[in-house]
Amino acid sequence: MAEKTLSEVNERIRDGSVRVVTAEEMPSIVDELGPAGAVREVDVVTTGTFGAMCSSGLFLNLGHSDPPIKIGRAWLNKVEAYGGVAAVDLFLGATQPSIDRGIEYGGAHVMEDLVSGKAIEVEAEGVGTDCYPQLGLETTLRLEDFNQATMVNPRNAYQRYNAATNSSQRTIHTYMGTLLPRMGNVHYSGAGVLNPISNDPSFQYIGMGVRIFLAGSQGYIIGSGTQHNPQAGFATLMVTGDLKQMDRRFLRAATFTRYGSSLYLGIGVPIPILNERLALSTAVRDRDIEVPVVDYGVPRRDRPSMAKVNYEQLKSGMVRIGRQEVATSSLSSLLMAREVAATLKGSIEKGEFVLTQPVAPLSLAGSARPMKQTKEFPYVEDVMSREVVSVTEDISVAEAAQAIIKSKFDHLPVVNSAGVLCGIITTWDISKAVADGTISQVSQIMTRNVFSTTPDQPIELAARTLDTHSISALPVVDQDGRVIGMLSSNHLSRLFAGRRPR
Repeated sequence: MAEKTLSEVNERIRDGSVRVVTAEEMPSIVDELGPAGAVREVDVVTTGTFGAMCSSGLFLNLGHSDPPIKIGRAWLNKVEAYGGVAAVDLFLGATQPSIDRGIEYGGAHVMEDLVSGKAIEVEAEGVGTDCYPQLGLETTLRLEDFNQATMVNPRNAYQRYNAATNSSQRTIHTYMGTLLPRMGNVHYSGAGVLNPISNDPSFQYIGMGVRIFLAGSQGYIIGSGTQHNPQAGFATLMVTGDLKQMDRRFLRAATFTRYGSSLYLGIGVPIPILNERLALSTAVRDRDIEVPVVDYGVPRRDRPSMAKVNYEQLKSGMVRIGRQEVATSSLSSLLMAREVAATLKGSIEKGEFVLTQPVAPLSLAGSARPMKQTKEFPYVEDVMSREVVSVTEDISVAEAAQAIIKSKFDHLPVVNSAGVLCGIITTWDISKAVADGTISQVSQIMTRNVFSTTPDQPIELAARTLDTHSISALPVVDQDGRVIGMLSSNHLSRLFAGRRPR
């Protein structure tokens, strides 16, 4: 078996004879030369990804003020940073929203502003002790004014990521972007063949202490990321680096519509081709990397998988879900992922980036268990009314008025001949129709875009739907869309009134 050592690779980096290719180039080399020939021909394969990495954060040391302060709470450009680390150490999370601009500006934007050289406003409240007497401060700081600005990201560079679609009847806004109703689109993330862990899924090289490209600087893998689940093909990395060395081109803040802020990062891991096994693993292709298309229209932890696709299909712009052809689009940038891999390749070839030996391997067994919930929450079926009166759209307004008088609700679901929900009318709709005098049928006054719920939906989610859309009742439908009950704000009032404050 053809082999070489990491020391030999680093010596070639230092003397300028190293042979580096990107992960997109490696498969054809292995096809042409075989794994043994590829070991002889290639020293390093560079990978790259550039996408939203919400689980990112920043440790900041402000230095001591005069008089000294022990910070209890702090805000950077009105974004709260955690102050419970030490007197003047803060931790800023990428997704933390601002108190004045809400989700449009968050921790990720503060990080980008700092890397861009902008000054940020710092406000802090002190705890007040004998050795830290100051109770508050306001100052303006730039990145160079902090003693340390160390990025520590609990979960970055997913091995692969579920694609997302939406089978519901309404547009929804998620961390996977805006998903159109009735499976109108599919969003995916990750660079496929360029993804770092996809090129070393058994962690032959990738491990703790490995030097990486992190947002234009040299960073390190410090361990497995949170929710590390390599058994299912969803391994993650925990990484660190110096924000003061980072480049704004590879670190950008973003806001997902009606979801919140995130941090786009460029991450690249160099993989030395030390043996034939590494040559083969870096010969992965987009068609080899499969992901499920998950239905985010189901607002639960365990969302159903609608199809299984690979990155070659996702990148083609169209995938098939059942009989339906659905357009795809990427939330991450393949262009920037290629730039990460190419920039890392150039740094290695110039002798500016040598590879490090991992000090410990990453685990091949992780944990992504669901949360243990010791307090049960009620579901819609626990409080809904099963005595529901519905009408069809071809009856008269007068008949609908008689039906709503007999009903317990101010809303009447409108159903088709199979009992499937197709609209809703209210007492207000009927009152307006009677006052108008020219409207005769329910079809003329019904609302066709109806918000509904299901019996197995947690009551908290149904309450959020009522509040978000300023409505007072929801039809409850079964899996076939047939109306089986009604949930009203009165049900929720009785439920929440019965809860004792903690």
